[in-house]
Amino acid sequence: MFEFPVLVGDIGGTNARFGLIETKGDQPRPLSHEATADHADPSSAIKASLAKDGDRAPRPRSAILAIAGRVDGPEIQLTNAHWKIAGQRIAEDFGLSSAVVVNDYVPVAAGAADIEPHDLSPVGPCPPVPGGARVVLGPGTGFGAAALVPYAAHLAIVSTEIGHTDFGPADEFEEKVWHVLERVEDRITVETVLSGPGLARLHAAVAHVRTGKPHEKIDPAAVTEAGLNASDPHAAETLELFGRLLGRVCGDLALTFLATSGVYIGGGIAPRILKVLQESGFRTAFERKAPFAEMMRKIPTSVITVQDPAFRGLAALANEGGKFVYHGQVWRKAM
Repeated sequence: MFEFPVLVGDIGGTNARFGLIETKGDQPRPLSHEATADHADPSSAIKASLAKDGDRAPRPRSAILAIAGRVDGPEIQLTNAHWKIAGQRIAEDFGLSSAVVVNDYVPVAAGAADIEPHDLSPVGPCPPVPGGARVVLGPGTGFGAAALVPYAAHLAIVSTEIGHTDFGPADEFEEKVWHVLERVEDRITVETVLSGPGLARLHAAVAHVRTGKPHEKIDPAAVTEAGLNASDPHAAETLELFGRLLGRVCGDLALTFLATSGVYIGGGIAPRILKVLQESGFRTAFERKAPFAEMMRKIPTSVITVQDPAFRGLAALANEGGKFVYHGQVWRKAM
């Protein structure tokens, strides 16, 4: 499916990371991080990345790029950057035989197919169960998720937009929090609360409920730090609430896809609050899915702790392309 060397890229609204798989079976060799604001378009960033490697970098013959957004149509506008990404244009700019553009959670799901236990930190006591569907998700700048579903001899990767589904309270305290929680476009969605900006919103709402006075939002990293070192009781309570809410959504996704082989949590937040997830009500919320509580108790949940899970997944897609079925923008040079 891909002609080697294969250029791989993990492109977000702020930064784009590029690497090169020189030979089939290899892992990507990192090239560089490029700020999207520093380049007029993705081809400019790719050219700069290849140039930084000097004579070491062989000329890529194909490319697979993961982007943080929906992949519909021949040209994709990044949500939080000015770039427009078109696989055909990039392929023509660099003389490639093919170019594929996928949602950023497609490679994370592909990487979960053969993820090693030492690349995971379990949340709960459940051992992995082979052969079933898996779900990968991640609260970060936004909230992404995908499922890896066995289908005959293949593994189908199903992208989702779960982050933009409505999300409501489940008890009296959450009712109070929801009443003062900042809305986004007049909605409270999964991403409204389970993301970096969502952590800041939750903290402001929790402090408002506990003090009876509106509270200014603070930086999400400051919420995490204050909650972990117990310097701010509202921040500590916010992290515990975040863990319970994340457990509930993970359970919903596990039920939706019958993910009996596990739920894998990536993104930038979960590794930082691993202890909170392990000690909070995450698993209780995950399992509280009557009448399927017994099934839920057997589904493992883990935090992905390996670096660059997207790069590893891109390597899996490039090296074992026939193993996976997934949606993406695909351009191939006419023979």
